Amino acid sequence: MSDFPQDIYTEPSGYSLDTLACLGPLRRMAGVWTGRRGLDVKPKADGPRKQAYVERLELQPIDPVTNGPQLLYGLRYHTHITKPEQVKTYHEQVGYWLWEPATGGVVHTLTIPRGQVAMAAGQASAEADHFELHATQGLDTWGICSSPFLDHAFKTTAFRIRVDFHDDGSWSYEEDTVLQIRGRDEPFHHVDRNHLERVAEATPNPLARVKAG
Repeated sequence: MSDFPQDIYTEPSGYSLDTLACLGPLRRMAGVWTGRRGLDVKPKADGPRKQAYVERLELQPIDPVTNGPQLLYGLRYHTHITKPEQVKTYHEQVGYWLWEPATGGVVHTLTIPRGQVAMAAGQASAEADHFELHATQGLDTWGICSSPFLDHAFKTTAFRIRVDFHDDGSWSYEEDTVLQIRGRDEPFHHVDRNHLERVAEATPNPLARVKAG
């Protein structure tokens, strides 16, 4: 049983065309951000290793999305990460942050060019100062899918991300990617954290721009 309606086809009417006004807790994440205090704790053959990183993160609003009666507002994002004073990409990631006003659901999708995708979810109020999302390998929903090599050597069994908003308009995150590494008995917690400051405002979504014009 579920709380889903019997009518799975009819789309909602009367929703706002202005995504930025309807993002709930994600509104404070919209825009372009930089973080210069990133810390990555990653696995190496000789044990955990700490690595500082610099991040540029862009989150731009998309038009409202419907799945039949379900209504979602969201941000499309791209993050590019380098080591300090270097040009070569250290990490890159794309995906969406989604907000469902009717349920208070927050969804984070991520795709990385190592052959891995994940979808994490949680609950938050529209005015939340923080929230936490989770994904678990092996589930049909809110799960994790990896390439054969990663599944063999560095199997991701769980993913958690916590977001905290700060009074000065900045925000921070902490991620914990739990790995079962081949040849090791204990899971490894691959942790990433950064503090982000806005460098540019978000661009309104296409429908909002047409309406304003």
